[in-house]
Amino acid sequence: MSLPITALFCCLDDFCRIYEEWERHGLLGNSRRRRREGKLALSEMLFIMVLFPASPFKDFKSFYRHGVCGLYRGCFRETPVYERFVALMPRLLVPMAVLLYSLRGEETGIYFADSTSLAVCHNRRINRNRVFKGMAARGKTSMGWFYGLKLHLIINHKGEIMAVKITSGNKSDSAALGGLAGLLQGKLYADKGYIGKALFRKLWRKGLQLITGIRRNMKNYLMPWLDKIMLRRRFIIETVFDTLKSSMGLEHTRHRSPVNAIVHILACLIAYCFKPNKPAVNMKVAYA
Repeated sequence: MSLPITALFCCLDDFCRIYEEWERHGLLGNSRRRRREGKLALSEMLFIMVLFPASPFKDFKSFYRHGVCGLYRGCFRETPVYERFVALMPRLLVPMAVLLYSLRGEETGIYFADSTSLAVCHNRRINRNRVFKGMAARGKTSMGWFYGLKLHLIINHKGEIMAVKITSGNKSDSAALGGLAGLLQGKLYADKGYIGKALFRKLWRKGLQLITGIRRNMKNYLMPWLDKIMLRRRFIIETVFDTLKSSMGLEHTRHRSPVNAIVHILACLIAYCFKPNKPAVNMKVAYA
């Protein structure tokens, strides 16, 4: 990631100051009473988690031991051992969720929706998986069956994340989209998996027009030429998923805690929000 680590830490530190002020006044409903200071501040822990997806390391253990405790050792006064940091990671769940919401993109009126699978283990080891028992489920995508979670995402035409939802693997895309769209208004482009009259009417009442392709057994209907062009540009969200999975390590099967797995997913999404060059649709070419 080309963003300097000093600028990244300053952004996270400014957020943590506001977040800790909210927490101090009980605005977040945190019931934790003990606030003993540790070796790492909240901003430093967030910095480590967000820096990992942007680093060349493939697993967090190597990143922490050789990156944090080695390459970036001068950035911290004192660092706990790896096992202790992993035990503290669940504390980052709420701050990361608030941070991701604060980094949501601009409401441009043009959005794209899709979902991707997050397998938590190989299909041959489904019956032996105990970490995600009761949380993960079998699902099917165009690439085949998998066992794990689903990441539902809405982005604008600038490639900025607008809404995120994590569900079990058997959750249908159309069922998750209803609550995911929120208060967005404009046009939402999606694939054929989101076809449904009930969903279209629900979003239409909120001021959001759902535009999808049609199946072979459906009657054809007229569509404005601009909507046809934007529907063809829907691959932009596939590019976002590819960036998250191939470059930032969003999906892997080494999780040993479901809470830490969600923290890792949020860290990848936050690191993507700080990415300067996001995939985007050139509206000047679309309107030309």
